[in-house]
Amino acid sequence: ATGEPLWQLPMGAHFREELESDVADMKNLGLVNAGASSAAEFLAHFAHGVPWAHVDIAGVAATAKPSGWKTKGMTGFGARLLVDALERFGA
Repeated sequence: ATGEPLWQLPMGAHFREELESDVADMKNLGLVNAGASSAAEFLAHFAHGVPWAHVDIAGVAATAKPSGWKTKGMTGFGARLLVDALERFGA
């Protein structure tokens, strides 16, 4: 509806293992690959059954040239998506 493409992140124990720490209960930093999936595992750990979503915007936060609704520079990706979700499903 907003023109912001989405996909479901892969999740699983192998991403959770990347968050193990020798000095803390859990670290908020995954390994080089699949950082968005390990970040989702970090959030899931604290959700305790409450519906949640991880909107990872790092790769789409800026663009070098305008396209569609996106202007050159910072895109604001995710803002339209979150407003649309709140309008549809309530706050």
